[in-house]
Amino acid sequence: MSSSHVLVLNCGSSSLKFAIIDINSGAEALSGLAERLAEQAPLIKYKHNGSKQCIDLNAGDAHQVAIKQLVKLVKQLDLAQNLIAVGHRVVHGGEHFTKSVLINDNVIDAIKQTSVLAPLHNPANLLGITAAQHAFENLPQIAVFDTAFHQTMDKHAFLYAIPYALYTEYGIRRYGFHGTSHYYVSTQAHKILGLSHDQARVISAHLGNGCSVAAIKNGKSVDTSMGLTPLEGLVMGTRSGDIDPGLFSFLVNQLNYTASAVDELLNKKSGLLGISELSNDCRAIEEAAAQGHPQATLALDIFCYRLAKQIAAFVVPLGGLDALIFTGGIGENSDVIRSKVVNMLAFLGLNIDTDKNLAARFGNQGVITSQIQPCAIVIPTNEEWVIATDAATIAQEQ
Repeated sequence: MSSSHVLVLNCGSSSLKFAIIDINSGAEALSGLAERLAEQAPLIKYKHNGSKQCIDLNAGDAHQVAIKQLVKLVKQLDLAQNLIAVGHRVVHGGEHFTKSVLINDNVIDAIKQTSVLAPLHNPANLLGITAAQHAFENLPQIAVFDTAFHQTMDKHAFLYAIPYALYTEYGIRRYGFHGTSHYYVSTQAHKILGLSHDQARVISAHLGNGCSVAAIKNGKSVDTSMGLTPLEGLVMGTRSGDIDPGLFSFLVNQLNYTASAVDELLNKKSGLLGISELSNDCRAIEEAAAQGHPQATLALDIFCYRLAKQIAAFVVPLGGLDALIFTGGIGENSDVIRSKVVNMLAFLGLNIDTDKNLAARFGNQGVITSQIQPCAIVIPTNEEWVIATDAATIAQEQ
């Protein structure tokens, strides 16, 4: 196939991550990030043929301008003629979507309806879709949803113990996120470890500024740590993860917080940043902990304890464990956190191999325990590849 490239767009509230991927080889013909959009000094950073370049935008320029510049760049680099589709990451698909879909008016309406569940994410995703439709009007546009992979969860796993009508009338339930990442690394684990797709019990830990764990049985998600929003579950870079819901009324009624202030506290001022009072960057916290900083050490201890506890809990729906996967920026690079967590899980038969653990960093994958099964393994995630292949498959069916 001569035309085999897919443009992948991941549109955030103030950023636009993009890549052009050859679905035959997996190679990236172009990759980059437009950042600080609608703010001061926005710019586009991109990589092409091993060369890194920057394009300065004007202050206040937003997604539409960034995509226009991206279109111009794609044409300048003579990449447009090989494009067969545009794949969009959409964070929340609610119960509308159990798989990736061709975008049409009905799909856009459904994404808009679901925006109430992801007000920081879906509106930004829609901006990217609208701008790309204008820029690439002859190409099929495909939506790939973070939540779709978790739609295989049973009601006993995804329902909250609140009045049932809140689910039936308003869709309030646990949805889960990072679905494309969990799907990718779990399928890779099956291949690497020779696990039977129909008899595999895998736990995937996607650890970055946002963190989630998924229990994956026979290739299907049966439980996950994030919920209605990406705030539930593990300790993250700036998010609190699980808390007593009574904290909300305490902050509002006793400390005079507003609802928006509580939301900002839990989403942007908590997690590793809140405990350490230093940074949300795990690397900085590990360095400070190594130098004896007590709150940095505490932040790592809480992060690892909560993660290990969640992993252990997910052995219940799986009925056992064949493999524990570490992925995401922290999962792929922090030998310190992986070692702490695996040591806490020694009762599951996991024993860290220090040399293997050190080797599996900076893009290198591999088993990091001394035994083959159950094992812990590092697998670099590739969400862009999932989006590209889904988009190409759907485009070729049209």
